Amino acid sequence: MAQHTPQNSAGARAARTSGGRRAVVVGSGPNGLTAAAVLARAGWVVDVYERHSAFGGASASTDLLGPGTIVDLGAAGHSFGVASPVFRDLGLTAHGLEWLHPEYPMAHPLDGRPAALLQDSMEAMVSGLGRDGAAWQRLHAPLVGNIDAHLENILGPSLVRLPPHLVSMARFGVRALWPSGALGRTIFRDEPARALFAGSSIHAILPPSHLLTSAFGLIFGALGMTRGWPVARGGSQGIADALASVLHAHGGRIHLNHEVTDLGEFAGADAILLDLTPRQLLQLKGADLTDRYAGHLKRWRYGTGVSKIDYLLDGPVPWTDPRVGGAGTVHVGGSLAEMEHAEREAKAGRIPERPFVMVCQQQGADPSRATGEAAGKTVLWTYAHVPGGYDAPVGDLIESQIERFAPGFRDRIVHQVATPPSALESWNPNLIGGDVAGGSMGGLQQILRPAPVLSPHRTSTPGLYLASSSTPPGGGVHGMAGLHAARAAMADAAAHR
Repeated sequence: MAQHTPQNSAGARAARTSGGRRAVVVGSGPNGLTAAAVLARAGWVVDVYERHSAFGGASASTDLLGPGTIVDLGAAGHSFGVASPVFRDLGLTAHGLEWLHPEYPMAHPLDGRPAALLQDSMEAMVSGLGRDGAAWQRLHAPLVGNIDAHLENILGPSLVRLPPHLVSMARFGVRALWPSGALGRTIFRDEPARALFAGSSIHAILPPSHLLTSAFGLIFGALGMTRGWPVARGGSQGIADALASVLHAHGGRIHLNHEVTDLGEFAGADAILLDLTPRQLLQLKGADLTDRYAGHLKRWRYGTGVSKIDYLLDGPVPWTDPRVGGAGTVHVGGSLAEMEHAEREAKAGRIPERPFVMVCQQQGADPSRATGEAAGKTVLWTYAHVPGGYDAPVGDLIESQIERFAPGFRDRIVHQVATPPSALESWNPNLIGGDVAGGSMGGLQQILRPAPVLSPHRTSTPGLYLASSSTPPGGGVHGMAGLHAARAAMADAAAHR
């Protein structure tokens, strides 16, 4: 069993002589590492167990495309990461994390016309959207003017609670309940604003015709105008490295190459926190869940998957609208109607001819993504929304979509690595069928994650907690699920002391 632990750490010695409580964290993704760091800072003795030879989970990065390349294996753009209250509280930037911002947070290319751009200020958005600028401002102004209060509301431990900023939540809810497609058609007159708004809403990995998808369009747009959609210098691994640094500073340890199958090996722990989805929890021995709680988990639904392809190009993507090259994230989906159709098809289990494709151009803000042998080349991160578990090749579909808005793209491909849903799940078992959200965000699962209970991070077994994207506030690299699970564990320990 390998370990990743600090050498000569005063924090480690202090934790082991303080008589503090002991916590075990299973899984070293951003939520697991956040939970571990929070507990260690509070004086707990913390051990993290990871099945891989490296930690990071959804924030891992490697040289997948060859020497000199840095490829994000999971998440790439971090609008929630830069805005995360717990990342700020843990002081990740003091532990080596550096956020880098592209010229534009996001771009949405369109056929036969200039691309729609998400820009870093409301003033720029109003100017850029022409006759829809005023409507964009009316829609987003309440969030942009009070973004921290809204983040505190939506990133909390449960949506089934009285929010800390009730008036802000009520104003948000009036807009958030709408399907993003319907809201876009109602308030915007032109395709650029409609597509820009709906494209952001598709981060819910749901068709824009679904209720509550406007919530995602609103918050992602507001984050772009206030916090940006940055990348981490040197790869998303930088987020995991900074969390690990905080953990180590307070005496915590990470054990690598250690797959946990039986919780019985941690019988002496005061708390066990799982950065796992419901399916993995049900497979663990020693969890001792009640039949009722296990029944809820068995009904958990996984959603639309992603099929990922990383490209090494001999130069930048030849976008028809050159401004798209300055965007960190590009939504390649065409019109609102096209995106609605593609997302409905994928959700229904059919592969769309023109799938919604997410493209990340981290290198524009972070030149370290291609150096040495890869100098002069471009690393490009992409995935397409596909039916859950769809493993047929999608390279032609992704390339055709990009080629629509960047003629000559195929000619620039030097190397590519495809990672279909089964390979994603093999790498990270939380990605069931390629579902990167820890379970569908449709229906009540957006609100009641992972079960209809008042305290969603507690399981039915005392001392056993869920700290993954299958719990509130859901997917994204922000660590908040880990924070809430850690706080639940600390509250229970204090109550029993």
